[in-house]
Amino acid sequence: MPPVFRFAPSPNGLLHLGHAYSALLNFDRARETGGRLLLRIEDIDTTRCRPAYETAIYEDLAWLGIAWETPVRRQSEHLADYRAALDRLSALGLVYPAFESRAEIARLVAVREANGPWPRDPDGAPLYPGEAKLLPAPERDRLVASGRPYALRLDMIAACRHVTGLTWSELGEGPDGERGIVTARPEAWGDVILARKETPTSYHLSVVVDDALQGVSEIVRGQDLLYATAVHRLLQVLLGLPEPAYRHHPLIRDEAGRKLSKSSQSTGLRALRAAGITPAGVRQLVGLG
Repeated sequence: MPPVFRFAPSPNGLLHLGHAYSALLNFDRARETGGRLLLRIEDIDTTRCRPAYETAIYEDLAWLGIAWETPVRRQSEHLADYRAALDRLSALGLVYPAFESRAEIARLVAVREANGPWPRDPDGAPLYPGEAKLLPAPERDRLVASGRPYALRLDMIAACRHVTGLTWSELGEGPDGERGIVTARPEAWGDVILARKETPTSYHLSVVVDDALQGVSEIVRGQDLLYATAVHRLLQVLLGLPEPAYRHHPLIRDEAGRKLSKSSQSTGLRALRAAGITPAGVRQLVGLG
């Protein structure tokens, strides 16, 4: 079977040089290996995603000379797939609703930190400090039935009891030199969110479901997602999904050394094209000339 690659942007802004680098790496890997390149639109965030940005993604990728298979998978059209995966995790007793707002969580963290540092995940965010998983089932049901907003969280301690020796195959290199067989430590992320009342999935859940359903065999993406691979590998094992290989690449940064964002006008592909930069010029800018 030929290897399968994917580029999976969110239509919540215009593509920049960092997206171009990742898309070109996937495209080049597919050509080098005789593989397939898929395009996936990760549009589950309905408050930020816009059809105009999706159209711009197609136009910018085509301008770069990137070709992909059709049809394109749009996450908003496959919510039932994520709901089925969530139901499977729930049946294992690994999911619980948490009812604190973001402001309440910030307050709880502040209370905990009054007694010393509170643990944070690899991205620097504080671990969930609440105790919602200790609520009796009738009280959970009452709060859900009342219409109160909630997030569905993974009981990380319970989930980790289901797996041993969790690793992944790293074909690239992480910021700390991670390469080869890397030990996965999902517990560093605490009780991650898998879905919300208004959105039946999260990035962590949808990405592993999509990659499995699309048969993606090598995931090429930025180093900013390297440590999240531990959560993804945990979910793959819990859901009985195949294990892909991972290739995390360095990030394209601005002159101050910061990761590019979709507000980076000077590195936006449309702005570069308007300034007369060619697709070959973009390859040179990202070091693929």
